[in-house]
Amino acid sequence: MNILYINHYAGSPSLGMEYRPYYLAREWVRLGHEVQLLAASQSHVRARQPEGVGRAPRDERIDGIAYRWYPTPAYQGNGLGRVRNIASFLWQVWRDGPRLARGFRPDVVIASSTYPMDIWVARRIARLAGAVLVYEVHDLWPLSPIELAGMSKWHPFALVCQAAEDAGYRDADVVVSMLPKVHGHMAAHGLDLARLAIVPNGISPDDWPAPGEPGTPLRDDVAQALAAARAAGRTVVGYAGSMGLPNALDTLLDAVPQAGPGLHFVLVGDGHERARLAQRVAAEGLHNVTMLPPIPKAQIPTFLQALDIAYIGWQHMPIYRFGIAANKLMDYLMAGCAVLHSVEAGNDPVAEAGCGLTVPPEDAGAVAQGLRRLAALPPGERAAMGERGRAFVQSQHTYPVLARRFLAAVSHGGALAMHARAPRDA
Repeated sequence: MNILYINHYAGSPSLGMEYRPYYLAREWVRLGHEVQLLAASQSHVRARQPEGVGRAPRDERIDGIAYRWYPTPAYQGNGLGRVRNIASFLWQVWRDGPRLARGFRPDVVIASSTYPMDIWVARRIARLAGAVLVYEVHDLWPLSPIELAGMSKWHPFALVCQAAEDAGYRDADVVVSMLPKVHGHMAAHGLDLARLAIVPNGISPDDWPAPGEPGTPLRDDVAQALAAARAAGRTVVGYAGSMGLPNALDTLLDAVPQAGPGLHFVLVGDGHERARLAQRVAAEGLHNVTMLPPIPKAQIPTFLQALDIAYIGWQHMPIYRFGIAANKLMDYLMAGCAVLHSVEAGNDPVAEAGCGLTVPPEDAGAVAQGLRRLAALPPGERAAMGERGRAFVQSQHTYPVLARRFLAAVSHGGALAMHARAPRDA
């Protein structure tokens, strides 16, 4: 098949997040399909932006995937600059639609840009090409900005998002959701649930060393921090990922004095809250906390496999009733970590896999108690938890598995659409 994949924020291993479009597309290419990825030249989630994009779109091939970068204005934050960036990308893809339909001749068109407005340009191209239309849902917009950022449901941006979301549920042949508990919400907005498939986030086995093989060596400062904690006889608790408010790292720091002196915390990453969190560590004299800059993606497996316990936390937010799909959690499980999960959500992969403990969110006492419980376990018992987590990911959350599941949903949805469009006998 020819698969046209529209994802404003698509990245690659060399550019950074977002990774899901790259990994799915790479698996589809390996299965013999042709994938054309459409993305913007400027994205706030990438570590760096694609080079050589001038005033016209630039085509590039990465690991067999055809990327087309559309030039969009740089921006910061979630204000008018981001709106202009989104509008520029959508307008260029809309204008390019007839050429893409005639030249690439897609069999499948996927709208997948986190925000829902790309469904309109995807729908146009799919209709021109006679292709199966897929609406891939990362987060529920406009519900996410309404519940997480306090946006009014009558805000013009929220109204536009709502119209686009409703169009996706109404017009797509297939709706693919990363969140597992969305059935009621989507049905209430007009989706026939026969067209819904759940395809969560996952990991790529290619990014992980084979059993018994050494991983990518750690940067010196990270290796030294881990070695010093080990030499002091500490149980090492680690975190790797973004440092923003949704990641509940304040709760972890609040738990540090209660967790006891036998633990050392190594936090690796970057984000809007990193400087403030580092100031907290210094001001409160948290000498058993080491904060370090982000490490390359290739070093993440090595770092995680060196931990005794991995922490992931969430804020207490109603939006999580629809489920969670954190990339870092899949990494934690693939690394064989015993996980302390601080969350209240519609799903809980840690509990499903039996690979750690789950405690309430934003509760420092519960986090401290959970860490003490995990630290008190014999190393062999924590290792058994980790093995259960790894087995869970390998069976259900690797991209070779997820890519096939996605295509099976496309095939099923396409068959339903053909049946619905077929003329009825008198």
